[in-house]
Amino acid sequence: MFKLQGVVPPMITPFDREGELDIANLERLVEFLKENVNGLYICGSYGSGPLMNVEERKKVAEVCVKVVSGKIPIIAHTGTTNTRDTVELTRHAEKTGCDGAAAVGPYYFHHGKDGVLAFYEAMLEAVSPGYPIYLYHNPKFSGYEISLEVIKRLKDHGLHGIKDATFDILKFATYMRELGTDEFDVVLGTESMWLPSRALGAEAYIPGLGNVFPEICGKMWQEGMDNDFEACRRTQFEVNQLREVMYLARSTQLAVYAMLEIRDVIQAYPRSPFVPATEEEKANIRKALDGLGIL
Repeated sequence: MFKLQGVVPPMITPFDREGELDIANLERLVEFLKENVNGLYICGSYGSGPLMNVEERKKVAEVCVKVVSGKIPIIAHTGTTNTRDTVELTRHAEKTGCDGAAAVGPYYFHHGKDGVLAFYEAMLEAVSPGYPIYLYHNPKFSGYEISLEVIKRLKDHGLHGIKDATFDILKFATYMRELGTDEFDVVLGTESMWLPSRALGAEAYIPGLGNVFPEICGKMWQEGMDNDFEACRRTQFEVNQLREVMYLARSTQLAVYAMLEIRDVIQAYPRSPFVPATEEEKANIRKALDGLGIL
C-alpha cells in the first residue's frame, strides 16, 4: 500500500509581482526540493491553493509532475469551497500523474456530517479504485471539526489517509490508535510536533519549514525513525526556534517566501491579499537566522 514517508513539505506557489503564476521560479523551487525531500504536497495552505482558480491549480500540478519526473511522490491538494471544482481537480491530479490527492473540508460555510460525507465520497468516486485520497483536517482553516465517526465512515468507503493539521497531540494519538494501520496512512501536518508524533508511530510529516530548510527537517525525521529520541529532542527544539523566527514576517507562509529569497533559492511573491515581507522584516529574519547559525 502507498504510504507517505519522510519529509513532505507543503510547497509554496511562487507568483510574480503582478500576482501571476511564476512558472520559472516554480520549476526552480521544485528542482531544489526534489533533491532534498521525500515528497511534495502542493496547492495546499502554504501553496495558496484557495487563492488560485481551477486552471492555475492544474498548471501547478502539471509543472510539478513534469519537473519531479517520478523522483518523489506528489500529493495535490484539490479542496475547494464546492464539490464540483474539487472533483474536477481530483480527476486532473490522477490523470496528470500525481500520486494522490487531498482536500480540506469545504470551507467558508460550516457543513454538517452529511455534507462532509457527500463531499469526500464524491472525491473517492471520481477516481480509480485505490487511488490515494487523503482527508486534510485543518479545523482552523475549514472552520469546523470533522468527527472521528465521519473519518471512520470514509475509511470504510475507501479513504486512504489523513493529514492531521489540528496541532493537537491527543487528537493525533487518537487517530493513530483508532485509524492508523497498514491500510490507512496517518500523516502529521506540522514540523512542530514530530518528536511526540514519531513516538506514537508517525512515519511522515508535512513541514512548512521544509520549503526552505529541508536539511534540518530531514535530520529530525531520521533521528526519530532511528528512535534516537535524545538527539531528536534537541533538533525538535531547534526546529521550533526556527518556527518562531517565521513569525517575524506576520505569518509562516509569508516567512517562507522571505527565507527562500534570503537563502537565494528563488525570489518570488505571495498572491494578494497577502502582503510580502518588508525589507525590515527580511532583515530581522536574516539576523535571527544568523544568530541561530542556520545560514
